[in-house]
Amino acid sequence: MIFKRIVFLLPFLIFCLESHASSGFRQVTVATPITAPLNVAVWYPSSSTGTTEKVGDNAAFDGVSVIQDGHPMAGKHPLLVISHGYNGNWRNLSWIAEAMAMQGYIVAAPDHPGTTTFNQNPDDAKKLWNRPLELSYVIDLVLRSPNLFGDTDATKIAALGHSLGGWTVISLAGAKFDSERFINNCEGNASRGDCKLIDRFGINNNNTWPLLSASYRDNRVRSVVSLDPELAPGFTPKSLQNITIPVLLLAAQNDQLAQLPSKQESSYLATYIPSKLIQFKIIEGATHFSFMQLCKPNAESLINQESPGDGIVCHDGPNTTRENIHKRLLQEISSFLNTTLHYPPKITAK
Repeated sequence: MIFKRIVFLLPFLIFCLESHASSGFRQVTVATPITAPLNVAVWYPSSSTGTTEKVGDNAAFDGVSVIQDGHPMAGKHPLLVISHGYNGNWRNLSWIAEAMAMQGYIVAAPDHPGTTTFNQNPDDAKKLWNRPLELSYVIDLVLRSPNLFGDTDATKIAALGHSLGGWTVISLAGAKFDSERFINNCEGNASRGDCKLIDRFGINNNNTWPLLSASYRDNRVRSVVSLDPELAPGFTPKSLQNITIPVLLLAAQNDQLAQLPSKQESSYLATYIPSKLIQFKIIEGATHFSFMQLCKPNAESLINQESPGDGIVCHDGPNTTRENIHKRLLQEISSFLNTTLHYPPKITAK
């Protein structure tokens, strides 16, 4: 009887042991043939034990706990590449990265030159087509670096992005951007947040239209998650209809703060991506900035002191908290990725 009870409990005991694995973390800077040197943050399942430390933590924002340079866990792991928003960085979505690493994923997030907090070079910002190429390069990096991050299951690769990163991963799924279409769309929507960036992104430079309109589909990517994307009306209906991989589209219910109305952005994508492949949900209580990391107390005033008006990034909708929004988002994201990648997570999320 005791033996039977032990046998019955064994899978549960193994699961509990696996759930105590740590998230390893490394940062690397790599040269690429397409862009400025790329700073890449990578979280991965680690078998190391010991003291954890926080990364991405500062006076305004909460970081996440990791073991720096931890030893990668044995076995093959799915890969998730993450793309941050305009003038953001890998820290903005580190809360998702850590949670997915704790489910067994390798998660890699670059800082996109020209549109990151740390590099706002205007020439780089006008090369939006480099963003999906940079994600493809990060996939290459992780696949060839098992000693650093662990073995990647090349049949289980996904991409996730927020805001301009949401546009980036839709490009990676095969959608094609038409600059002229976007400019024409903005003629009646000049106050929309992304329409104000036409010059900043070089969308009005017809010399680069062929580069921006090319296909940047990466056939290794099996599913994508787009969080409150911008620039969506520039994608051609035909290219959206030709997407062949599952897409999870999560939009903010309170879309006034960033002036990115979901009816013109996310809903446009959902209209043309094949219905059998698209999951489209509006997240109750979320603003465009709710997808970012948690703000600390007094963060809004601290941010406004340094950059007046930017404290808005700590605003969420009424009657909710960013913590609760993140719980909903993680449930949606992890369920979608685990299902579309056919991956039963070996480690539980926090």
